[in-house]
Amino acid sequence: MPTILHIKGWRIFFYSNENREHMHVHCRKGNAECKFWVFYDEFDIEEAYSYNLTIGQKREIRKIIFEHMDYIKEAWDEFQNEK
Repeated sequence: MPTILHIKGWRIFFYSNENREHMHVHCRKGNAECKFWVFYDEFDIEEAYSYNLTIGQKREIRKIIFEHMDYIKEAWDEFQNEK
């Protein structure tokens, strides 16, 4: 479960047992958790699920993912190549 970013209390990470899924990130802050599919070529993301997120937290984590999309893509590619 490699952590790729810690920003504003958010931990952004991958699960190591989801290697056949499309690029995505898991995010956790306190008791709030979510998963977003990342569509790098389209510069877009889609919420897969969320638990205990406020509207403000959803806005905040979406912004973080968009601001760090290049880094997320690099980390994803590196992580996939290590398997």
